[in-house]
Amino acid sequence: MTSAVLGALGFLATLVLIAFGMPVAIAMSVVGVVGFWWLKGWIGAAYILGSTPFESVFPYSFSVIPLFVLMGVFASRAGLSKSLFEMINGFCGHMRGGLAVTAVGASALFGAICGSSLATVATIGRVALPEMKRHGYNDSLSAASVAAGGTLGVLIPPSILLVIYGLLTQTSIGQLFIAALIPGALATLLYALAVVIRVRINPELAPTVPRTPWRQRLTLLGKVWKVLALFAVVIGGIYLGWFSPTEAAAVGAVGAFVLALFSGAVNRSMLKESVAETAALTGMIFFILIGAGLFNYFLESTGLPRLLIDLAENSALGPLAILIIILVFYIVLGCFMDSMSMILLTVPLLAPVAIGLDFNMVWFGILVVTVAEIGLITPPIGMNLFVVQATAPGLTQSTVVRGILPFILADVVRIVLLVAFPFLVLWLPMKMI
Repeated sequence: MTSAVLGALGFLATLVLIAFGMPVAIAMSVVGVVGFWWLKGWIGAAYILGSTPFESVFPYSFSVIPLFVLMGVFASRAGLSKSLFEMINGFCGHMRGGLAVTAVGASALFGAICGSSLATVATIGRVALPEMKRHGYNDSLSAASVAAGGTLGVLIPPSILLVIYGLLTQTSIGQLFIAALIPGALATLLYALAVVIRVRINPELAPTVPRTPWRQRLTLLGKVWKVLALFAVVIGGIYLGWFSPTEAAAVGAVGAFVLALFSGAVNRSMLKESVAETAALTGMIFFILIGAGLFNYFLESTGLPRLLIDLAENSALGPLAILIIILVFYIVLGCFMDSMSMILLTVPLLAPVAIGLDFNMVWFGILVVTVAEIGLITPPIGMNLFVVQATAPGLTQSTVVRGILPFILADVVRIVLLVAFPFLVLWLPMKMI
């Protein structure tokens, strides 16, 4: 058995272990250590066990992860989601389907200060779903709009997935954040358009709601300007070169704490729970990073990445055809894995192929995160579908799935646009100071 074949079998073994319910970090660690033992013996396996866990988490740049997690935790506990939902609802809630559009818009804005898809779905869902229920919205439309809107937290910066991709591929996190702004805005518009088209076809899905007076709209806008200012400072500071992504994460965490303080949400219990939640989420991410480090050490030793590069270079397929194959692979894999695990498992394997094909790694990263985002709403195990179901008692999984197809089609349109017009991703990074 050649080393490359062993690497391919190790990759398949990892997928099988995950499919049988083994935690991703443990599956990658087990396969990585056993595979390296097969190649190098016990001494080699002992070496990577002693060195890789430290090497996987010690770089200073990794400090951006707990800081952005803490920013999202403070934002979630400050009750910012309700203010954002009410403000957007004041401006477009009166349209047919306006509450569903509001859910998408509020998810985009909340994702901009949260960075977590699951947290965005859970937080916005608790506000939006009862409101849409009260106004007679169809359950499938309501649940699907919240589930799809939550995926925007994966792409719109600050995004934990973009941070991890940047760390894995040595790509500028600042450029990735800035590059995600236009695709994130495009995703928001396409999701809103999916709602509008669906309620035009079937108006019974979404009754109209009374228009909000302008005076009340301005009052609602005044409640959220601090949230918008925080996002502008964090992302604008990176764009203008005022501070690095790590410094921006620190500014964002402090800013979110100040917003929580002014909202009256801060007390001893809240601080204790916020620190505990941040530690738990950060520990989970770092544990997966350690597993990915052990697994990637094994893969590199097998020469499988080099073999994939040679196959891509020597095939009759052009770069575009290979890119389409990679994107389809991610979409299919997203039906069975969560987005973070998918990124950690596959990027070290496919990034060398992208580099060999001379793809821009910022553009490739946005595409990878975009298709990983689709996996969050793709049956059978799209994580956002389950979170929405858990948020609304009595909601069935079939009800959520029935409404999700228009949003998946909107995602497909977005991927086609990003592949056909790379400047949608690269224009803002090229303008960075």
